[in-house]
Amino acid sequence: MAFGSVTASIRQRADNPVARLLPLATTLVAVLISIQPVAIPGYAAMTPAFTLMAVYHWTIYRPNLLPPAPLFLVGLVQDLLAGAPPGTTSLILLLARVGLLPYRRYFVDPPFPFVWAGFTLLTGSAMLLLWSLHCLLDRGFVDFRGTVFRAVLTISLFPVASFVLGRTQRALMGTG
Repeated sequence: MAFGSVTASIRQRADNPVARLLPLATTLVAVLISIQPVAIPGYAAMTPAFTLMAVYHWTIYRPNLLPPAPLFLVGLVQDLLAGAPPGTTSLILLLARVGLLPYRRYFVDPPFPFVWAGFTLLTGSAMLLLWSLHCLLDRGFVDFRGTVFRAVLTISLFPVASFVLGRTQRALMGTG
């Protein structure tokens, strides 16, 4: 009987309209963290891809709560606030979601290093595509070292972001 009440409690939390907004809200928080000015020369170009971290997490654990249309708008907002070419972040986030969805079942229950390895592959692909887009838009080669540094920084900070997103999800939505 206690098991039934726990299951109902988790289901109730996941069905809560406020909890259903959690993926979008945390992804928007990631955007705000990404665009915060830091007094380090050149930091803006090498800011970790916090939004990509949130999209990876929610695409694995609650893909239905972060559908493509709001994700597109999140990317567009980030581009407009950061002064990036409009649509580049949207493209990266949507391609990340589409590329991850068919494989999400492999990332739901395995050990964290496997999840981290998946994020590493996704980040490498996303950063390479973003670098290519910037080269096309600038009509010349952009320094690749900044892209590599940004990818390494993003991959290095992913465990912290994953922990925070996972704890937030469990606290507000349950584990389902």
